[in-house]
Amino acid sequence: MFRRTFWFGTGVAAGVWATTKVNRKLKQLTPESLAATAANKALDAGTRLRDRAVGFALDVRENMAQREAELDDALGLNAPVDRELPALRHHAAIENRNTEHRKNPKSVVDVQTTHSYNRNEDH
Repeated sequence: MFRRTFWFGTGVAAGVWATTKVNRKLKQLTPESLAATAANKALDAGTRLRDRAVGFALDVRENMAQREAELDDALGLNAPVDRELPALRHHAAIENRNTEHRKNPKSVVDVQTTHSYNRNEDH
């Protein structure tokens, strides 16, 4: 009788354990649970991707600054300047091509322009 009780208890325990496992698995396979699991995995992947991108950007900035410093040293841009810079020169934005023609009217050359001075043409 003790054997039968033992095996009956073992069978009940195995049945409860199997039923619990199956119910947990069924809950995991519901659409809501699958959607939540997929969302969590996507968030984790996004976080990892963002962290890698930030790390890459920081590495690029660091190496860019290092290379810029190397180029500045190679070009002598970090050296102190001992002399004064020359004064700024002012150039006319448009040359007056007619000054020579005014001085010597016999040397007038017909100059063909490639653009029109008509301001209404653009509208």
